[in-house]
Amino acid sequence: MNQAIIGGTGVYKLFDDKESMTLDTRYGPAEVDLVTIDGYRFAFLPRHGRGHSVPPHRINFRANIQALKSLGIEFVYATAAVGSCSERFSPGDVVVLRDFLDFTKGRPSTFFDEGDEVVHAPMHEPYCRRLTDAFLETARDHRIRVKGEAVYVCTEGPRFETAAEIRMYARMGGEVVGMTSVPEVVLAREAGICYASIGIVTNLCTGMSEESFGLKQVQESMGGNRSSVLRCFVDTFKRPMVKSCCQAPADPPG
Repeated sequence: MNQAIIGGTGVYKLFDDKESMTLDTRYGPAEVDLVTIDGYRFAFLPRHGRGHSVPPHRINFRANIQALKSLGIEFVYATAAVGSCSERFSPGDVVVLRDFLDFTKGRPSTFFDEGDEVVHAPMHEPYCRRLTDAFLETARDHRIRVKGEAVYVCTEGPRFETAAEIRMYARMGGEVVGMTSVPEVVLAREAGICYASIGIVTNLCTGMSEESFGLKQVQESMGGNRSSVLRCFVDTFKRPMVKSCCQAPADPPG
């Protein structure tokens, strides 16, 4: 088993046949489920903890990625509930994340913050192109309409963004906004894990619509897309995959 799914809002209840465990890492404990669907086994990591008990700014991203690394995981698909700050994307759309803008503030964002070694992880392709292409191919077979590729803006949370912030992000090239992809994607790159993320647009961002939005509405808006996307992940995993193509810049602390 070398494949995993990281899921956030509205994903936890979709798996019935699972074995839950807590792994201890040097960064703290991480919850992981070993899931079986149609005889196929993979790891699932509930990003916010079981029961959605951990807000985005308190997620222990380093423990999560280190736990997957310790299990021998080489390929990860992640889901992300996102708001749209672009006229290209509307609630219900499925988008592929291709790049990010980082507006987080206080999160530990690297494995390489100890010792004398200076490491600069490459970010020319933060989301694995090969995994993304494999998902798009399977999505066509599943008749999942992927609206396009998007630049993800990651904010600290747990509050939603102001209208002025959203206007700024859009002017800078941001298209969808969320609170979890960074540093998750960065740590996966540092660990040498191929990582791709699929966004499900749940709402228009602040100032894009007169409607107000909260966590309950976000969870409800994930709708049937979340189960379709997860099934697509599993069927993509069943395709032949060779060795990970996203090599670590150095060996992260174990």
